[in-house]
Amino acid sequence: MQNKFATYTDGNGGRAILLFLLFSVAIYQFVSVGIGPFAMICLSPLVIAAIYIAFRWRTATFWLLFFLNYLLHWFNTNGWLPGGIPLSFYNEALEIVLLAIAIIDARKSPCFERTGNMMLYALMIWCGFCTLEIFNDTCNLGINVYAWYTGARLMAFQILYAFLVYIIYIDKPKILIYYLIFWGSLSLFSVFWVWKQKYIGFTYGEHAWIYGRGRSTHIIQGGTLIRYFSTHNDAASFGIGIASTAVAFLIFALTNKVKKYRYFFLITGIACTWAMFPSGTRTAIVCFGAGIAFYIVLAKSVKLSAFVGITFGIAFFILAFTNIGNSNGSIRRMRTAFDRSDASLNVRDVNKESIKKYIKEAPWGIGIGMEREEVPANNKYRILTEIPPDSEYVYIWVRTGKIGIITFVLTTLIMLGGACWTVLFRINSPSMRGIGAGLCCAFVSIQLGGYANQILMNFPNCFLFYGGLSMVYALPFMEKEWIAFENEELAKQAERKRLKLEKKKASRV
Repeated sequence: MQNKFATYTDGNGGRAILLFLLFSVAIYQFVSVGIGPFAMICLSPLVIAAIYIAFRWRTATFWLLFFLNYLLHWFNTNGWLPGGIPLSFYNEALEIVLLAIAIIDARKSPCFERTGNMMLYALMIWCGFCTLEIFNDTCNLGINVYAWYTGARLMAFQILYAFLVYIIYIDKPKILIYYLIFWGSLSLFSVFWVWKQKYIGFTYGEHAWIYGRGRSTHIIQGGTLIRYFSTHNDAASFGIGIASTAVAFLIFALTNKVKKYRYFFLITGIACTWAMFPSGTRTAIVCFGAGIAFYIVLAKSVKLSAFVGITFGIAFFILAFTNIGNSNGSIRRMRTAFDRSDASLNVRDVNKESIKKYIKEAPWGIGIGMEREEVPANNKYRILTEIPPDSEYVYIWVRTGKIGIITFVLTTLIMLGGACWTVLFRINSPSMRGIGAGLCCAFVSIQLGGYANQILMNFPNCFLFYGGLSMVYALPFMEKEWIAFENEELAKQAERKRLKLEKKKASRV
């Protein structure tokens, strides 16, 4: 019996022993602790298998991360995710696995050379500041490491993860174009889903959310207007995110030479432009306009700048100074973005003034992770956790103080400035410069949205737009391969055109 067991284990690489040990540990944990650890031990082979698959198909793991990040809230709203697991876990676990793979197998990840850039240095400053915030005890409650990590992970570390994952794994022209197509396809799905919500109706989970937690913010004007949120967690996140996506894809369409890509980008850009209106998010139209206007700076083409400037000017004039389209409730609501006397807009200014009074004594803020649950009712800073921040920038200001918000703004400007410099002076290919410019303009758009609404660190906005900005820094390293790839695509396009003409001539004979 002993010889048979030895022969079996020798032939199977010791797997039998490993499974026997895991089974023994699982039974022990079940008897001594309970079902939770027992289940975790039983699932460990699946985790090991998942890690093996991730190592074997690393690019597929990146696509899975992008897919999950984009549709995470949609899955959650419809109840398709197991309860009790934080949403950030799925995203963060895959990012850490991808980074671990890149570090372990650095020979197959030569892209580390391109990580040393202005964006990384700015992120190190911001993440370093947020790390120091662990010692912030303004509320006199002692150091709460768990609360700090929960907040810092979402406020700083997820940006660093996105930067590294994008710049390491999007390293070739084909992966870049596949990424843009995948992004566009998911955006078109979001457009379809907002159309479905508006004209067909909500799913059970969406109906429960909008008539429950979302009733006060998403059913407005006496119930005559619903703010649709598509695949995102709320209408503001969707409206601003899809408007920023529209900015990027319209610019991609203007500058790309390959017809099949240009048409896809144009359709996506137009569809996303329409989709921001059902969201009823007034800030979205301002973000869209700002992103398009910023392209005039990066275009490096008088004709393109003139075309974009005139088109944007006409659209702005129609919305700000006419009543065209007022019969549509969504357009009518969007138009109030230009009305400074609008009551709901003024509420935000009142909230900011209230925050100013209390934050004066807290130059470092009340502390990252200090939410309403962590601060007792008798604490003088409790009120700062109860006043709605209405803005990502205000939220960061409250948690990190005047010093923190200045650091955040400066590091953001450094990141954007470095990317714009790359587009203007380090890229020669017009179509590649268009990709870089589109990503920079989308980043400007989403940052403006973050100034007005608390949407900047939401899924998928943070990963999508900070990751997109990091990609700009990688474009010069791909330019030679991109030109060769583009010429190959243009040659195929010309050949198809030639064959089509020959076929047409032959049919006439």
